[in-house]
Amino acid sequence: MIWSAELRRAVRSGRAVVLLGLYSMFSALVLLVVGWLTAQVRNVVLQQLANADADTTANATARINEEMRKGVLGIFTSNDSALVEALAQVPLEVLIVFKITLFFLPAYIALMGFDQISGEVGPRSIRYLTVRARRSSVLLGKFLTQASLLLGLVLIIDLAIFVYARIANPDFGFAAMGLNLLKFWLAAIVYSLAYVALTTLCSCLFRVPAVSLVFNFILMFVFWLLSTIGQAPGNTDSSLRFLRYVSPSHYAGDLLHPGLAQFGTSGAAYAGFAFVFLMAAYGILRARDL
Repeated sequence: MIWSAELRRAVRSGRAVVLLGLYSMFSALVLLVVGWLTAQVRNVVLQQLANADADTTANATARINEEMRKGVLGIFTSNDSALVEALAQVPLEVLIVFKITLFFLPAYIALMGFDQISGEVGPRSIRYLTVRARRSSVLLGKFLTQASLLLGLVLIIDLAIFVYARIANPDFGFAAMGLNLLKFWLAAIVYSLAYVALTTLCSCLFRVPAVSLVFNFILMFVFWLLSTIGQAPGNTDSSLRFLRYVSPSHYAGDLLHPGLAQFGTSGAAYAGFAFVFLMAAYGILRARDL
């Protein structure tokens, strides 16, 4: 009941429109910049081959495009041959935009739900809920509301990106578009689970929503720092490399992997992080004087 009531209120509020506009503008900006850079590279290649005969130009252009594609895929997939093959049909614009937006998605999630609990704990309006429902129900209802709203917003943006990619790349068929849209959307949702739960935890810690937001950003920076230190080339033989395993972002690389074991490991990691954060949030909310 709390989930459905909060979701209806969130959908009718102006915040959902603002969040959709913010996410769409950022994604559109990244997509336009990536598309422009890709077009510039292709134009440079064509200009360099302009003096060659038509057959040679066509073959060389295709070969250069393929090598450039493999190079970019190698960077984003850590040269995993199975993952490179699975993403062979996906336009580079989609891959680059997905990776960039995935990096900023935790911040977007924090802006979306930083006041989901603290916004009612501060003015003590949450007491009207807790006298009629268990605190665990209130917590889970708030969490599911943000997760459901995020699910819809990400689907809208991903659909727009794939439609653009379909128009810009005629060889990107509808079957491949539909299948990869589902894969990318599912990967983004699994990735978001831990960060939605983290936002819920931060919102339970403080009575002031602004403090919850700032603390949420601090924790995200700490997780990013741990992942960066753990993945640094100089730490391959050091005990510091184990720091990456305590950061949710470390497990994002296999969310698009065709192997069930690799995807399952990443999915289980994000589910585990979400469970730990939600249990911590419940413990705090249960002990708090409302």
